[in-house]
This record gives sequence, C-alpha cells and structure tokens, in this order.
Amino acid sequence: MKRVIKIIAWTVFGLVISLFALLALFMYKVQNGFPVSYETEKPNLSLGANQPAILLFSKTTGFRHGESIDASKPIIQAMAKKNAWTVFETEEGGVFNEEQLSKFKLVIFNNSTGRVLNDEQQAALEKYVENGGSLMGIHGAGDNSHHWDWYVANLLGTTFSHHPLNPQFQKAQVQLEVGADSSFKASLPAAWEGNDEWYVFFNQPKDAQVVYYIDGEKILPSSNMLWMKDKNFGMGKYHPVAWHKRAGKGKTFYTSMGHSQEVWANPAFSQLIEQGIRWSISK
Repeated sequence: MKRVIKIIAWTVFGLVISLFALLALFMYKVQNGFPVSYETEKPNLSLGANQPAILLFSKTTGFRHGESIDASKPIIQAMAKKNAWTVFETEEGGVFNEEQLSKFKLVIFNNSTGRVLNDEQQAALEKYVENGGSLMGIHGAGDNSHHWDWYVANLLGTTFSHHPLNPQFQKAQVQLEVGADSSFKASLPAAWEGNDEWYVFFNQPKDAQVVYYIDGEKILPSSNMLWMKDKNFGMGKYHPVAWHKRAGKGKTFYTSMGHSQEVWANPAFSQLIEQGIRWSISK
C-alpha cells in the first residue's frame, strides 16, 4: 500500500513539475520568441508600376495571432485594390535591406511578435523610417517580445505591461480623439463598439497623437494570474488604443487592437487600418 501511495505521489509531483516547465516555456516564448532564425536572401519583388507599395510583414517567433493574420491579408489586399496600392506579403526578413525597403511607402508589422530581424535588418528599417519611410504596427507588434529599443521608442512611445485574462476579451466603446488629425476625423466614426483583448501599457504613449481611446475604468484590466491578481496598473481612465508618432523624417502608426479574426470583421476597425495606411503613405 505504501508503495502504491509513493508511486502516486511521485506521479503527481512529476505532472506538477511538467506543468510548470511547460508554463515557463510558454512564457519564455511569449516574451522572447523562439525558435529565432533570420532570412537574409533578397526576394524577387514584383510591384505595381506607379502604385504606392506596402510591405505586409507577418513573421512571428513569439505568440502567433494566426487567425488575425490570416483574416487581415485578404482585407488589406482588398483595400489595396480599392485604393490603387500594391501589397507585398512576406514572413521572411530578407527584404529588410536598404535597397529594397526604399521601394516601399509603408512597412506593416502585422501582429509580428518576437525577434524577427537581425541587427543589420533592424538598422535598415530604422534608417528607412528616419529618412522618411512609414512603419505601422498592429496589436501583437506592440507586445514586449521584440527587445528593440528604437522600435519601442519610435513605434509605441511606451512599454507593454500585460493584457486582461479575466475576461480576456471585453466590449468597450472606442472613442475618436477630439484633437485627432483632420484626415482621421473626416473619414472615421466618432464612436463604435469594439470587442478585443485590450493591451495595457505602463504609461501613456510619449510624443504621440492619439486617434482612438477607450475608458480604462470600464474594462477589467487585471491579468488575474496567480501572483498578479491585482495587476491593474497602466494608462488609467484615458486609455489610448490607436496613435501615431514622428520618427526623424518618417511616420509611425500603431493600434493595440486586432487580436482576432472577429476584430477584422468589424467595419470600423477595417476603416481605421485603411485610413492609417492612407495617412502613412501621404506626404
């Protein structure tokens, strides 16, 4: 009998250790990304003549928002057809070189997570933006898995803290900022209901012009994870969810919305992305 109890006890202990190991592995992937490899071969580019070109980059080494990425591609391609843009889709970093980046008006980090570019490719993107190019980030592109100071400072202007878990997805009224750029105010709804995974950042985005915000006091921001049950710090009542910044001679635009395919089914969100692209490629 004692032997049976001992076997059961060791089995349970082994399962608990395995569970914690898997959790630790998952958390490491979310925060650092793996496996990490860098593609360096230049792709063959076939871009439309006399059309603004957009690089849609969806590589992930961290958490992959697969459904959102898959849902976004046909919608962005439809926008491109409507507006006479050309879109080059890739999940390989070889295009991040000075020569080929110069062919694009805008680079979109489409839920890209983890370390996705090597040092030289990161430097090429930094130079591209600071010399007048544009960079857009959607949802996961703003999490804490990138470990890239320039990127965090110039795309986000703040640092990701966490997202709610209980519940993970919540409805919120998305409000257009009164002081938003006139191009956004003229083409976007003043308010709409969003159902998303609302990212919480440690601070308000620095040196940024907010486009949309929610009432941070009307969502439950706590991550509710064991030792973090009251992790509700962040931006407070005024909780930006879309904003843009300047980076040298270039522009950046970020929205923390866009976790799931359902978000892309919301016309108001798609309008925001379309206008964000228009703003990004305008002079």
